[in-house]
Amino acid sequence: MKNTFIAAAVAIVASGCAVAQSPDVPDNLEKLGNFQSTGTRDFQVIEQGGDYAEGIKRTLERITLPDGFKIELYAVVPDARHMAVGPQGIVTFVGTRKDKVWAVTDRNKDRVADEVKDFAPSLTFTIPNGPCFSPDGFLYIAEQNRVLLFPAAEFFYESPDVAAFELVPQGELIPPAEESFNHSARVCKIGPDGKIYISLGQPFNVPAAEKLDLYSEWGIGGMIRLNTDGTGREVYTRGIRNSVGHDFHPETGELWFTDNQVDGMGDDIPPGEINRQTEAGQNFGFPWYGGGDVRTNEYKGEEVPADVVMPAVEMTAHAADLGMEFYDGNMFPSEYKNAIFSAQHGSWNRTTPVGARVMVTMIDDEGNATSKPFAEGWLDENGEYLGRPAAVAELRDGSILVSDDLAGAIYRISYGE
Repeated sequence: MKNTFIAAAVAIVASGCAVAQSPDVPDNLEKLGNFQSTGTRDFQVIEQGGDYAEGIKRTLERITLPDGFKIELYAVVPDARHMAVGPQGIVTFVGTRKDKVWAVTDRNKDRVADEVKDFAPSLTFTIPNGPCFSPDGFLYIAEQNRVLLFPAAEFFYESPDVAAFELVPQGELIPPAEESFNHSARVCKIGPDGKIYISLGQPFNVPAAEKLDLYSEWGIGGMIRLNTDGTGREVYTRGIRNSVGHDFHPETGELWFTDNQVDGMGDDIPPGEINRQTEAGQNFGFPWYGGGDVRTNEYKGEEVPADVVMPAVEMTAHAADLGMEFYDGNMFPSEYKNAIFSAQHGSWNRTTPVGARVMVTMIDDEGNATSKPFAEGWLDENGEYLGRPAAVAELRDGSILVSDDLAGAIYRISYGE
């Protein structure tokens, strides 16, 4: 079933649909699903000028880029993580690891945001890290243990109340007993098959063996896909520790994703990963491998499953590769077409910090990939983080946005302007 039934629901209150509120949903979500007002009036609006914005701009003066590129402050957005650019180019929705989703609007199209305010303030979100859009304008938000659907978010975000449904009800994305503060930042993308793909990081550094069957059944430590009406759930990807970024190659349709490696094994091992998936059900080696071909201490004596797929690219150890996006715009030079731009959030427990930069990964006709720094300078000479890039998104003009959850900002990188 496609999204057509949801479009009809915008006009009339439908009952008995696949996307239905669970019996114990909070009152406001039930009201929004029935197109009723909640009585909410106030937005939280974020100031876009002033001393704070000027301080961020000073930091951007030290960021290095290839010739012809420039980086500018696009918006002040607290705790900014993954971004979903509306298909109409009206608004960009920005997730966080806290309890807010932000709506970022550039009304005069000068490529600087005019307004940043909270989206759907009548709802209570829980780690709404992962917003994503379908091509026909349906907004999905992947939370810690729920997936919400907003059929017309780009056109009704100006109101505190907006039609909302549970695609995956609270407590049904993963078993409630497996909810954790750790590795709970979900990411979603609509694939070329029209299905929604959602990453489910497992909560441990390395899970105990008795957890593996349960996790395999639910797709925890992997990726699931389901129809956009909430039906047909299946485990698509296995053997992932904590992926917080995935996208589909614009030409081949193959799924590529980042993965974060095991901690506590040393500064320089194991490597981070960018992976390439060519068919459903492939296994990428965790927890037998901690990153690349480095065996984990916990499973080093265990037999590795057959046909484990090794990384397409090994990245700097503990640099924390997060959000990624294939570039299919026309602003950048042709060599960047179909390249991956990805955010390295930066290490948290390495003796010498690394990361805090934007990487670019070039892929040749045979699928071979090589990565190199593209934008860097958020890690200063004292080892202090001036910013921590978290995700990348592409605007309709071909420039890219980079979120930073430390500085609470979104940057715009353009070429030739």
